[in-house]
Amino acid sequence: MNILRHDMGPRFSEMVVVDLGTARLLYLSGQVAENPSLDITGQMREILRHIDRLLAMQGASKKDLVSATIYLRTVGDYAAMNSVWDEWVPAGHTPARATVGAKLIDSEYRVEIQATAAIGTTP
Repeated sequence: MNILRHDMGPRFSEMVVVDLGTARLLYLSGQVAENPSLDITGQMREILRHIDRLLAMQGASKKDLVSATIYLRTVGDYAAMNSVWDEWVPAGHTPARATVGAKLIDSEYRVEIQATAAIGTTP
């Protein structure tokens, strides 16, 4: 087994890849918008682009997601969040998902997404 950490900081890594020999698990840290002044749809789009970029670093895509946890500052944003999610997630490849109302670390953040993906061996 081999563990690779991307964008490692003193408290967390943006993504940790666990190579299990025949498969790799990709654990993405909670992703938030770079521009927290955006509304919920803008923050969602920014976060999902960032998730796409992190997955692509390992040759993965959103079709490889197996789990996602979405933290919403306001549960009233649930419908707007889902409208962006539904545009992004591929039909037939929806991951297991939980959505939670939560107090986020910065009051400007409206949403945070943590995800896990699984892929085959290194191409």
